[in-house]
Amino acid sequence: MSAPVVIAARRTPIGTAGKALRDVTVDRLATPVVAAVVDDVWPLGAARGVDDVVLGNCLGPGGNIARVSALAAGLGEGVPGVTVDRQCGSGLAAILQAGQAIRAGDARLMLAGGAESASTAPQRSHRVPPDGGEPGPYDRAPFTPPEFGDPDMGAAADALARARGVTRERQDAYAAASHAKALAARDAGRYDAELVPLGEVTSDDRPRRLAPAVLARMPAAFVPRGSVTAGNSCPNSDGAAVVALVSDGLRGGRPGLRLVAGAVVGCDPRLPGWGPVPAVRRVLRDAGVTLRDVSAIEVVEAFAGQVLAVTDALGLQPLDRDAALVCADGGALALGHPWGASGAVVVVRLFSRLVRGGAPAGTLGLATAAIGGGMGVAGLFEVVR
Repeated sequence: MSAPVVIAARRTPIGTAGKALRDVTVDRLATPVVAAVVDDVWPLGAARGVDDVVLGNCLGPGGNIARVSALAAGLGEGVPGVTVDRQCGSGLAAILQAGQAIRAGDARLMLAGGAESASTAPQRSHRVPPDGGEPGPYDRAPFTPPEFGDPDMGAAADALARARGVTRERQDAYAAASHAKALAARDAGRYDAELVPLGEVTSDDRPRRLAPAVLARMPAAFVPRGSVTAGNSCPNSDGAAVVALVSDGLRGGRPGLRLVAGAVVGCDPRLPGWGPVPAVRRVLRDAGVTLRDVSAIEVVEAFAGQVLAVTDALGLQPLDRDAALVCADGGALALGHPWGASGAVVVVRLFSRLVRGGAPAGTLGLATAAIGGGMGVAGLFEVVR
């Protein structure tokens, strides 16, 4: 078996739905990032050829977005593609799937990631509604059967924050900190090397300074008298992220992130935001390490309350002691949450923080996301030089 190694990682700027990238379809988001990653791994791609492209997507138009994007990027007719849907964990799940193909010896060079265009996602309609009513559009497919509650993610985040005692004040403080980190990272140029501009769109459009007094005045967004608001939640977003994974023997001395362990696990469908807790615990156990051994953690920040519930359970203090460990340059609260891409965005961020940032060989990084329907996904990576 050969260990898979991420040797290139890029993403688009992330746009809030209806704003900077509102006219860009999901395949057109993915295509330039696929092409940029292929350019980054040249001449390995010329010598070996890409074996497959695996992209996550949740609410796109259907069809095989990965194949469309691979052809549009000029990879050639012989390069296939597969599109996977594991909801908000799709991008990271796609990377784990690509890594499994390399570890099994079925591939040596894979592209993986995700893409989502909330702006152009089509409305969906039942021709024959399940309840026998009149045909009409519906908001989303079910995450679970009805008897499991099938909560929307916002209401579920509110329930998780309440169950775990995460206060509104802490949620607002975490959201403000995420935006402040993102602004500092953008100003310092720490996003520059990972970004693939789309026309005139060259930077993420959401990060801003959030005043505590403004956050405190925002009403509950999902549950009456709840603690989750528009201010401490992520926005629906547009964007794409892709990485290149190779077998360790093919990387030719290039630095990268070796995939040490990955896991997708189930949890209570009524509290889907809890999923990262068992997923992280499993990858740490499988790798024989603890969180104290990890130098960088990236969590898909769908909701501040959900992130804090997870980090509390894992013994982390992202508002204090571990502020430079967890989402050190901000996360989805500040950048945005393009559902099918976000799990890959956190791997791109790990690559920038650790590989581009010059971390020594052996440094460990962790990426994780919660998933609708009651699941969690996590990947543990190690810097190789």
